[in-house]
Amino acid sequence: MPGLFTLEGKVGLITGVANDASIAAGCAHAMTEAGAKLVLTHLNDKARPYVAPVAEAVGAEDLLKLNVQDPEEMDAVFEAIDRRWGRLDFLLHSIAFCPKDDLHAPLVDCSRDGFLAAMDISCHSLIRMTNRARPLMKQGGSILTMSYYGAEKVVDNYNVMGPVKAALESSVRYLASDLGTDNIRVNALSPGPIATRAASGIDHFDTLMEDAASRAPAQRLATIEEVGATAAFLASDAASAITGDVYYIDNGYHVMA
Repeated sequence: MPGLFTLEGKVGLITGVANDASIAAGCAHAMTEAGAKLVLTHLNDKARPYVAPVAEAVGAEDLLKLNVQDPEEMDAVFEAIDRRWGRLDFLLHSIAFCPKDDLHAPLVDCSRDGFLAAMDISCHSLIRMTNRARPLMKQGGSILTMSYYGAEKVVDNYNVMGPVKAALESSVRYLASDLGTDNIRVNALSPGPIATRAASGIDHFDTLMEDAASRAPAQRLATIEEVGATAAFLASDAASAITGDVYYIDNGYHVMA
């Protein structure tokens, strides 16, 4: 159907932009090009200078502070959207964190506090955001989050984030079931390794990227622009019958034995 793949007139919230090289930044650019009006968030005053240029580049309507562990800040973000537009059409959750010592340790050595922090920030924050987004998605909507192949298979040095991303993917399926009758779709994107600031915290990440590029059928890594294009599609009405799934953007790496 002509014109179906568009975000014209839609309002979206994008969380997790770290800088102009982050996956969420690629999504913001693609969604803006598709016609969306965006609200972006930044973690704190220290992070704002890295996020502000992205917000300016995509013409974001607002740039709001959001620490997902602060309920008042999360409430304030959704209240600001409600006051301005009275609705929200899509949400992109691109947030993950684990304390460095626990991220670098084998899972068997992960501390309780580290595990809980990683699960809270990387997984349960999606549930909290979805709870707040739901009343604003009066005509339905699309909720997206970012996963990784380490949720499905053991990836060297991914450690505790494997179980955390597995929980995130399972949450996507249950949220899709919960919100289906509200015409709200929930999906996960699973990009292959991409050189972002967040990924740089994983031990031997350069080796992981080299392996993924050599084994992928296309013999290359995906780009943030390609992830963004997929996110824009899933946020659009062209994907109105797609929910509860995980979409790999990795040039076929995940199909290889």
